Formats: sequence, C-alpha cells, structure tokens
Amino acid sequence: MNVSDSERIARSLAPLGYVPALSADQADLVVVNTCSVRAKAEQKAFSLLGQLAAVKVRRPELVVVVAGCVAQQEGERIRERAPHVDLVLGTRAVHRLGALLMRLRTHSRTLVDVGMDEPPDEPVETPGAADRNGVSRFVTVMRGCDNFCAYCVVPYVRGREISRSPEAILHEIRGLCAAGVREVTLLGQNVNSYGAKEGICSFAQLLEQVNTVKDLARIRFTTSHPKDLTAELIRSFASLEKLCAHIHLPVQSGSNRVLACMNRRYTREHYLDNVAKLRNSHRQISVTSDIIVGFPGETRTDFEATLGLMQQVEFDSVFAFMYSDRPNTPARLLSDKVPEREKRERLHAVLALQDGITAAKHQSLVGSVQEVLAEGFSKRPAAAGAAEGFGQQWTGRTRGNKIVHFFDAGSDANADFIRPGRLVQVRIERALAHSLWGRLERDPAGP
Repeated sequence: MNVSDSERIARSLAPLGYVPALSADQADLVVVNTCSVRAKAEQKAFSLLGQLAAVKVRRPELVVVVAGCVAQQEGERIRERAPHVDLVLGTRAVHRLGALLMRLRTHSRTLVDVGMDEPPDEPVETPGAADRNGVSRFVTVMRGCDNFCAYCVVPYVRGREISRSPEAILHEIRGLCAAGVREVTLLGQNVNSYGAKEGICSFAQLLEQVNTVKDLARIRFTTSHPKDLTAELIRSFASLEKLCAHIHLPVQSGSNRVLACMNRRYTREHYLDNVAKLRNSHRQISVTSDIIVGFPGETRTDFEATLGLMQQVEFDSVFAFMYSDRPNTPARLLSDKVPEREKRERLHAVLALQDGITAAKHQSLVGSVQEVLAEGFSKRPAAAGAAEGFGQQWTGRTRGNKIVHFFDAGSDANADFIRPGRLVQVRIERALAHSLWGRLERDPAGP
C-alpha cells in the first residue's frame, strides 16, 4: 500500500513540474513516505528525518514532507520531534499535496493535514516516469480497515473501510493497459470485504469484471483476511484465466488462544479448511502468509502450534515479524510481554523452518516449464548465464509469484523475442534460496 501511495505522490507532483532527483542534496523537495505498522519502521523514518535536518541546514530552501502512517499517527507532534519538516501529510490527504505545497510559499511554520475526508474515487493519472515499472502496477480498490486486530495500527492511521466504485477501478485499469501495463495487483487492507458496506458488487464479482479488460494479462490481489474468504472468491482461481494462482492469506499464529487474543475472529481449524479449499480449487496455487511471534502472553506451546501449522500448510513463503507495541492498539495494554531475546529466538526458528520449506518447493520446480511475465533486465549478478555464453539476464515472476531470473540462449536475430510485458515460457534449471533460474523455451509456433 505504501508503494502505491508513493506512486500516487510522484504522479501528483509531475504536473507541478517536479521530476525525480538522484539524491536529497540535489532535490528541491523530499517526501518521506512512512509506515508505522512496526516500531522499527517508525524508528527508521525518524532517523531519516534526522539526516535531512543536516541537509536543510545547508540548503534552507529544501522542502521536507512527511507522509503516510507516521504522519497520520503523530500529526502535530512531528513539529516537536522534527521542526525542520515543512509539511505533514496524512494518509488520506495525498490528493491535497499540490495545494498544500502552494500554501507553503506563504507560511513560515509546519503545515499539518491529517484530515480523513478523501473522496474514494479521486481521479487517477495514467502511468508515467514515476512508476516502478511499465509492466505491473498496483491499483487501490479500497482503503482503511474495520477489523481492529489487537496488535494493528492500520484502522487508526488509515481510517475505516471505504471501497472505490467498480467503474472507477475499471477506468483506471483500462488506462494503465492502454499505456502498456500487463499486470495489476488490486490492493486493500482486506479485499475480501470489498463493497460490503457500500452495497456494491462483491470482490469476486469485481475480479470477473477486471478479467474482461482488454490487453490485461494477469490479475493479482492482496491482502485477504481469512475470516472473510468466501467460496465465491475461492472458485475464482479456477474460473478466471487471468487471475494468478497465488493468495496471500495472513494467519499470524497457529494457536487458537493467541488468535482469540489478537481478535482475528477465526480459528486454526477454519484457516486450515480455507487452505484445503483453495488447493482443491487450484492444485498449483501458491499460499503465502504473515506470522507474528512474541504476541503478549504467547507461550512456548502457542509458538509450537504456529510451527506445526507452518509444517502442515507448507507455505510458499512468509513474512515473519516480532511483535511490537503500537500506539492506540489494545495489545499495548496487555501484560505478560514476551522478552526480546525470546522473540528473536522464535523469529529465527520461524525463518529457518520456512527457508527449508521454500527450498524444497523451489527444488520441486526444477525441470518444469513456467509461464513468466518478463519485467525487465535482472539486477542480480549474471555470472551463471554469462559463463555459458548467454546474453543479458532477465527477470520476471511466475503465476505463483515466484521470481525467475532467466537467459535467452537464442540467436541475435531473435534478440527482440523477449521484451518487457511479454509472457514467455522458461524452463527452470536451478533453485535458489529466494528465486529460480532458468532459460527461455522458444516456441516456433508462438507469437
């Protein structure tokens, strides 16, 4: 979501004459887009702001903006912690950035805008130089969250759920595809509840409409809440040809006691049943997840239940985090905090277990041919392919969201066979820790 917001910010600045700068020393404007979902992310944001204070001393004309969740959470307090900041921009004030920058010309103190009255269907510009690539883009379908999990700051900094209209979403996607985008990832804090409050279509029905967009090759979405995963959405993985076989389904814990304390409103058994139904719907679906270790009161038995669930599900990958107290959340008031050392040990155990599962899954794909959406040249060292006389190394993702680095062993006459946005067939030859390596399979009868 923060990547998407950063893209929105960059696009909103382009009509004002701003272009990306190589460094803060060369910039007229620096926007620090922040996250507060974990304490470490918030600490890193204020550390960066401290570094910018020195730049501001050398160049007083530099405009410093703090945006995102820390801006929303701290508001006026940022003036005290970082008085060199010129503008504090809340999570739903991005569309007001241009007007606020104009106001700064006549104001001598920090402007703070943390109002939550953003229109759900604000106009969206077509992609430009600020986009992360020309192939794949995020499209926000809803903002905010109504779940109030005990550890989570999101409802307090991003507000309550509000869904965009299907018409606005489809209009944006068609514009992106006209500009060359081939894959979209639909974003929401809980896409499974899309449209419920507004009485519009369900998320599965929205996917059906997106599936009809001309020139769109792939659809992804994130994030799903297990309690709201419907049979209709599960069937979509079998019925919609553009929907990628991957779902991110955060479990957070394998202990029913901890899940109840977290206010997750599902059980271990319910989660496992969801996974079984997903795999029955699409045999090759990739399932990824989030896991929090060291939630207040988590016992060794609770933690072992999480490891057991990981072994049973065999996730393709997980994002694992140590619990940290966040402002306004109920969990910060809980006693029986898990010691930091124990949290670190549990995190390392989760990561070690998942590394083994991921390695086995990657190894099982060696020898297979995978459809890969070519995104561009790989930043990974190309020594392996270069040693075999191959050309430039490319990168892309499978339908199951696995990163693939690959080479084309074809002749120079066919050098344009691969291009960003093309769906290609790659034979997997090596399994790496976090990615796969292969070579292009040329289909003489292909396009």
